[in-house]
Amino acid sequence: MMPAAGKRVATIGFGAMARSLRASLAADEAMPAIGAALVPPGKVAAAPAGPDDVAFFPEVDALLAWRPELVVECASHQAVATVLPTVLRRGVDCVIVSIGALGDAAVRAEIEESARAGGARAVIASGAIGGLDVLRAAAAAGLDHVVYTGRKPPHAWLGSPAGERFDLAALRSETIIFEGDARAAAALYPKNANVTAAVALAGIGFERTRVTLVADPAIGRNIHELEAAGAFGSFRIRLENAPLPDNPKTSWLAALSIVQAIRSHFSSIR
Repeated sequence: MMPAAGKRVATIGFGAMARSLRASLAADEAMPAIGAALVPPGKVAAAPAGPDDVAFFPEVDALLAWRPELVVECASHQAVATVLPTVLRRGVDCVIVSIGALGDAAVRAEIEESARAGGARAVIASGAIGGLDVLRAAAAAGLDHVVYTGRKPPHAWLGSPAGERFDLAALRSETIIFEGDARAAAALYPKNANVTAAVALAGIGFERTRVTLVADPAIGRNIHELEAAGAFGSFRIRLENAPLPDNPKTSWLAALSIVQAIRSHFSSIR
């Protein structure tokens, strides 16, 4: 594996996900530290104490002047659409965490074109779901259907459209809060259902991927179920993920998948 320690890695955003990522990387001496972050003016968090403080930049040009070798987007769909094209066109590889943004065909096309223009790569983090390698391989022979079901405790859906439609605190049994395709799920639940976009991109696309989202007061973890069938046969997987300690809307595995994406980026064998 290529030595990754000492490489210049920056994030877009410095919320719960980015802070969790920084802590995970700091625990492994072979991995690079997060050395810089793009954070809008007025939202700069206090830098962690110690000699390895993060350098915060309010503008993308200032961040790029810091000369990062890899930029990890940990912010929002808007950041994917408005910031990453500039980073990619300047020849800097990126890891995309807010995968749901790619449900917009125009955004996806802009990311692809910017990466080609800059000779850079945009890598999609696998997020909280597994089996995407199997799904990608199976898609080559043709898939008949792909179904994703996401189950989370009611409080994990606070701040989403589910909070407007249901009294989440009063739920006493599992309740379906969304049924539809992956494009609608990614648009309506960008902070909760980015995994649906990862499934759609690996399989049969946003329109044909069916999604069901469930608020279940009987569970304490985020549960992801993926089912697919096609010429290859069929498979079904179920993951029960602990939530990220600082953000119950996000599975801890999603944060860990970013660590793996960074490790792979700096590895000679992928």
